[in-house]
Amino acid sequence: MRPDTPAENVDHTAEAARLERTAGLYPEDSEALLLRAAAHLELAGDRPAATALYDRLLSSRDSLENPHLVRALKASNLWEYGHEAEARAIITGLRATAPRDPAPWVIVAEALESHDELEAAQETFTEGVRLLLTDVPEPPYATHPLLFGRHRVRRMLGAAHDDWDALADTLHSSPVSLDELHDPKRVWSLGSDNPAELAAEISRLRAELGTYREALSRPFPVAVLHWPAAELAELLGAYPSLSAEYPSHADHLATIEASLRELAASGTPNLGIVTGTVPSYEAFAASEGASPADPSLLPQYATTLAARGRATAWPPQQGAACWCGSGRAYRECHGA
Repeated sequence: MRPDTPAENVDHTAEAARLERTAGLYPEDSEALLLRAAAHLELAGDRPAATALYDRLLSSRDSLENPHLVRALKASNLWEYGHEAEARAIITGLRATAPRDPAPWVIVAEALESHDELEAAQETFTEGVRLLLTDVPEPPYATHPLLFGRHRVRRMLGAAHDDWDALADTLHSSPVSLDELHDPKRVWSLGSDNPAELAAEISRLRAELGTYREALSRPFPVAVLHWPAAELAELLGAYPSLSAEYPSHADHLATIEASLRELAASGTPNLGIVTGTVPSYEAFAASEGASPADPSLLPQYATTLAARGRATAWPPQQGAACWCGSGRAYRECHGA
């Protein structure tokens, strides 16, 4: 059940409770499940309960995959029910930490925008764009909302187009231009008695809906399975027959990068990497009624992790750490 399902078609409170129970059964997926539960609670109007879930995640002993995203969502939620000062403090802290994931930038910038803080929203969008897209030849799909949001806010401020706005225009695939979609005077056409103006607004709304549906229907990444060194050692110790698949950890890492580059060269879009753990893999094998020693199970496991939202986009963002976990920047490691 997607969190954007209309309230008349789903009991959001019950769905949140179901997701919390599921998170208890699948700890490896608890972060993604609890974030979805918090989204349902927000839609149900129970924003304090949603904040409690965000706090639960942030205070967890287990390290989060994306703590910046959780903080951004918490700030946006807090502001919606009167905790403006705390929300602003979180947003200021997020901007200072400069996350390499575009999602937190978009969330906090849109929170500022929705509360008429247009100048601050523009500055936040711009900070994210400069950090993630400077000297990047082709903006990754995940960064498009940054560029589009920045374009929208600048249009409302009456700012002249710059190079980033021009880039947003080139990435926009709808038949209706961004300038037209982001026209601040659009609201007046909804109350117009002119049939031509109403027809034009209907066309714009259809274009926006088409773009939204395209984003929602975007498939999960084509993902390659990555085993950290300790996990691979444990895996091969338990299932020695898999040594044929993984001669060494260094070979395993080199094969991942080579496979992804080959897929990219063939024109395959939306590539990613999923990181496996032995307990998770064994649980998956048990659910499939198969032996973990069966090498044909490995790509199925990778696909399942990607479908659960566990994939990290490849290649990493500008200046981001390498996917292999070395701690070095991607360009100085496997991206060299």
